[in-house]
Amino acid sequence: MSGALGLLAPELLAALTATVAGGGVLRVVLGLHGRTGAPSSRPGRQRSVSGRRVLLAVGAGVLALVLTRWVVAGVGIGLLVAGWHRLLGGSAQEQRGTARIEALATWTESLRDTIAGAIGLEQAIPATAATSAPALRPALNLLVDRLRVREPLPDALLRFADDVDDPSADVVVAALVLNARLRGPGLRDVLTALAASTREELDVRRRIEASRRSIRRSVQIVLLIVLGVMGLLAVFNRDYVAPYGSVTGQFALVVVAVLLVAGLAWLRRLARVDPHDRFLAVRAGVREVAR
Repeated sequence: MSGALGLLAPELLAALTATVAGGGVLRVVLGLHGRTGAPSSRPGRQRSVSGRRVLLAVGAGVLALVLTRWVVAGVGIGLLVAGWHRLLGGSAQEQRGTARIEALATWTESLRDTIAGAIGLEQAIPATAATSAPALRPALNLLVDRLRVREPLPDALLRFADDVDDPSADVVVAALVLNARLRGPGLRDVLTALAASTREELDVRRRIEASRRSIRRSVQIVLLIVLGVMGLLAVFNRDYVAPYGSVTGQFALVVVAVLLVAGLAWLRRLARVDPHDRFLAVRAGVREVAR
């Protein structure tokens, strides 16, 4: 009986070590999810995607456990697959920001061309809302609804800026608010300059995203090569990696896995773009005093 317990002790210790390591890695992944995640407009689809990711992660972990017979490998591979889109995938937040800026530039150009037809700003905004890009259409529809209920144009535009929640939109909205209050000429020229400036910012963001995409792909290739070599050695040359089957070896794998995930999280943090502060993001009470 004591002999059997002695044989099972290393396996139990390895499982315990893997569980603790898995919990730490899971906390890192959840932390990244909390910082970069955003509520989805399609919760049903989001749950379906999350369910597929969980199934894929469980399958990958079980396969790694069967092939390597290492508990740490099974838990680590499963968690890595589950958090792949957070650690090494593309940033959905950056993509949404780029799409929003492109939609803003297109709408500014459309608004400029519509105003050139000698109609007022109150009539030009509803005329351009129906043909706007999907990234900007919900906020524009709310703006049109506020204008239909006779809300003052400057107030409706300021609330539109809050709905878009982007510094680039604040610049366009500020020009529209000044024109709505002063009723001065030259709005078409101002919108032309703003559209060109927004297009330049869009080009810069796209170049930055392209360079980050290449770096992200290089990191993915290096990680896959390292994991692939370790997996081939564990399957086809067990004698060479036999020391990792002990408790000490499993603990060493835990340390390597934690350092690897910490490095990936650090790279992810360095690649994240901190958004600029909005100069129109003022509380309603302060706006009332400013008026």
